[in-house]
Amino acid sequence: MADARTPRHRRKPGTGRRVEPYAYGGLLGIRQQSPLALARRVREGLAFATFDRFQRNTGLSAQVLASVVDIKLRTLHRRKAEGRLQPEESDRLLRFSGVFGKALDLFEGNVATTRAWLSSPARALGGERPIVLAKTDLGAREVEALIGRLEHGVVS
Repeated sequence: MADARTPRHRRKPGTGRRVEPYAYGGLLGIRQQSPLALARRVREGLAFATFDRFQRNTGLSAQVLASVVDIKLRTLHRRKAEGRLQPEESDRLLRFSGVFGKALDLFEGNVATTRAWLSSPARALGGERPIVLAKTDLGAREVEALIGRLEHGVVS
């Protein structure tokens, strides 16, 4: 668990750029906030606008994003009318935004390259596409671990 001495940022290896923790919230249109405040928002269910904002910022189709977040298209239309995602859906959207954000950092902000990488089979992931693995918590952690290895130049 982090304490008051834990740095709130780190340097991206090889770039000297600061990487803010939880910065991927910006992909969702969520202002920087503490992890506890973000967890509270997820438990309440994120506004549907976060789904729309993430879709616009990533260029992923609603169908692809709904699949990754595991929401049927009919349910997605219902959530849009309701204006809010369910807590579980919010959690999955936030998890994938973290994966996308880490991949986006890896590719130095190039959204098209990030989408292409996430959609392509990765030998280091047993030939699976990272976007498919990221549907589960364990799969998302494996994708993030691969991104970490690639950032540090570890051959995978």
